[in-house]
Amino acid sequence: MKIITVANQKGGCGKTTTAINLVSSLASNGKRTLLIDLDPQAHATLGLNRDDKNSIYNVISRLTPRKLAIRDIIQKVEANFDIVPSNVLVGTLEQELADEIGRETKLFDILEGIKNSYDYIVIDCPPSLGFLTVNSIRASHEVMIPVEMSRFSVQGVDHLMDIVRLIRDRLNHPVVARVLVTMFDSRLRHSFVMLDQIRSQFGEMLLGTIVHVNVKLKEAAVDGKPVIHYDKYCRGSKDYLSLAKELIAIEEGRTRQESSSAEFSPKMQQIVSREMEVLSQATFALVAPEAQSVYLSGSFNDWSLNDECRMEKGADGKWSLRMSLPPGSYQYQFVVDGRWVSDPANERRVSNGFGDMNSLIEVGLNA
Repeated sequence: MKIITVANQKGGCGKTTTAINLVSSLASNGKRTLLIDLDPQAHATLGLNRDDKNSIYNVISRLTPRKLAIRDIIQKVEANFDIVPSNVLVGTLEQELADEIGRETKLFDILEGIKNSYDYIVIDCPPSLGFLTVNSIRASHEVMIPVEMSRFSVQGVDHLMDIVRLIRDRLNHPVVARVLVTMFDSRLRHSFVMLDQIRSQFGEMLLGTIVHVNVKLKEAAVDGKPVIHYDKYCRGSKDYLSLAKELIAIEEGRTRQESSSAEFSPKMQQIVSREMEVLSQATFALVAPEAQSVYLSGSFNDWSLNDECRMEKGADGKWSLRMSLPPGSYQYQFVVDGRWVSDPANERRVSNGFGDMNSLIEVGLNA
């Protein structure tokens, strides 16, 4: 029997999508599974069209007028797939239990009575590192961390690992941490850059399965179904079935080499290597000690402003960002506290046709 927490401090990384579709894929492989929605936003509950009147709040809370046992609120989704729903009241538990001794083991104690009824229990956590996530990790054997192709999602892994180590040291409860690549878009060179970085940074923590961008995953959520019951032949279905088989193989004691999905396929490794060979590293920097935020925007990212182009501030007041770019000529500007400015350290500039000047950089092969 295995209890798995699905968590990442960064929202929008496919956490709830992974929880729902992993449980459904495990169930389709004959495994008795339970999904516990521990997120006050209740996206897993809503995404499966379940009733949230009675939730995990009624089980954990001391103040609720409707105190229930966990067996009283379990709802059947499909064969081998049950769910414990959530609702907005779950968000009040941290404050309610703030001074209670043993608050970190509430969920662990609750699951003691039902864990033998299931092969897998998967817990969908809120995008935070508070009371609910700590409870979930303390109750689990493993933590699965979905990571989409962004720098901030990767940073979320480091923050979550701090909590994992804290629980290991203070509560004497070690858990296995695994990283799952999600929302991978093979049409974008940036995806391969991030994948190579993730592979180098997390090594053996990285699961072999990659979950690709697939519109059917969103359509299935709107329809209130796991993707394998919405379109069993789509890429999303195949990816989550592959993930379930990988976890089952690990659980059955097979080594990573013996599991068909435990390493990136040779084809994927060749693609990543080929994509990385033609990229060069370019570092952009701006001295602006008084600035609150600085973004890099240019022809290399379609002049967008998002998390990927947010620069980091050093102790010396210098903002910097390192990017992997194919050889070529690029125009760019910095966006300092909402104001567009050209690079004062770069004399090469071209008119942008709007009465302003863009800075110009040439990137050579392996420069």
